[in-house]
Amino acid sequence: MRRPAPHDTTLFVQRSRLAASAAEVFEWHARPGAFERLTPPWEHVRVLEKHGGIENGARLVMQLGPGGFGPRWVADHCDTIPGEQFRDVQTSGPFAFWEHTHRFEPAGPDACWLDDRIEYQLPGGALGALAAGAFTQRKLQRMFEYRHRITAGDVAAHARARAAGPLKILVTGSTGLIGSALVPYLTTGGHAVTRLIRSGRRADAIVWEPATGTIDRAALEGFDAVIHLAGESVAGGRWTAEKKARIRSSRREDTRALVTALTNLAAPPKVLVVASAIGFYGDRGAELLREDRAPGTGFLAEVCQEWEAATAPAAAHGMRVVNLRLGVVLSAAGGALATMLTPFSLGLGGAVGDGSQYLSWIALDDVLDAALYACTTPTVAGPVNVVAPNPVPNREFTATLGRVLARPAVVSVPALAVRLLFGEMGDELLLASTRVEPARLTAAGFSFRYADLEPALRHLLGRS
Repeated sequence: MRRPAPHDTTLFVQRSRLAASAAEVFEWHARPGAFERLTPPWEHVRVLEKHGGIENGARLVMQLGPGGFGPRWVADHCDTIPGEQFRDVQTSGPFAFWEHTHRFEPAGPDACWLDDRIEYQLPGGALGALAAGAFTQRKLQRMFEYRHRITAGDVAAHARARAAGPLKILVTGSTGLIGSALVPYLTTGGHAVTRLIRSGRRADAIVWEPATGTIDRAALEGFDAVIHLAGESVAGGRWTAEKKARIRSSRREDTRALVTALTNLAAPPKVLVVASAIGFYGDRGAELLREDRAPGTGFLAEVCQEWEAATAPAAAHGMRVVNLRLGVVLSAAGGALATMLTPFSLGLGGAVGDGSQYLSWIALDDVLDAALYACTTPTVAGPVNVVAPNPVPNREFTATLGRVLARPAVVSVPALAVRLLFGEMGDELLLASTRVEPARLTAAGFSFRYADLEPALRHLLGRS
């Protein structure tokens, strides 16, 4: 692509100081998964082809836009200087010209400047610049503020875990909301990740069938850690008898099958990290719930107890077992927050029921950090509440979301309507009050990126 004259292009610059060396931040960008970690969840981008990483001659082909109907973008990498810079240039795509230079400049022995410098030209010449120039600058600002926060947070988390060394990690549930973010998060940290999947064929995966116990046991040998996230979604409509059976089986029976396979290995993993949920505590009003509290009542409480009990044979076999009792995981890519975005963006959001029920939330990036922390911290074992330190009542959550989106949040949903629409699921997921404290994470020295709700939502939604 011909470079236009400098006066015909626009320059965008985002520059941040990171508490890590230039070499370290460059290596993070060079590892598999960096592109996925840097893509904001509100951007509709699908990778069609990827040849290489960021070395000279590498190429990335993307499809932009929702539903795969947008333009294709082909970017070639060039001018790579290890530890210092790399550049990607659009060879075809939506811009008339695009050249993005990523620079990593030392700022002392343990710090650097991360400098993203983009020179671009919009299609349509002066008319295109007039029509979309301000919009493009705002879009780039929003995107690169997010990217720099992700880079700084991920690099810091991996530095804290560095003493454990690169790990060989097996992950189940790798296509879910958490798993799809966890895999690139781990690989950019230098860990070798293998997926445990039910079907398909991929170079980085092992196939298993929990119902029959079919699995390549030899392929399971030698992992340092296993992170088990797989399970039937508890959301998405009423709980029929069939849905409840799938929820229970996918947690209890599948976990038992995995534990059986692991305990029969010649070299089992040192640590098994298994997802659980704060549903363990049931509906407890304003009671402050730490990990030593008794379980509650209800379907989810029963499932969580059976889920965690299924890991007991692994602990008895000598593995360090960590049960991550996950709160409401916030991400614009899926889950509860993504479901709320459309009505709230239209000004149709508001409290559920009387709004007094506590919502114990956690930003997705803190979930990823907690999973790695569980793998690499020998003192962490047993149940661990994975929630932010500051749970809020539902009415405060919805008011904060409305403020972040600059929309009113006054259209409440009566409890009776929730029960009529969703039945038991509505009672346990939407109306139950669970005020949970991350006591064990806090005591172990875990560092939250987002302890308070509004900064978390602003980051996750790109609303500075």
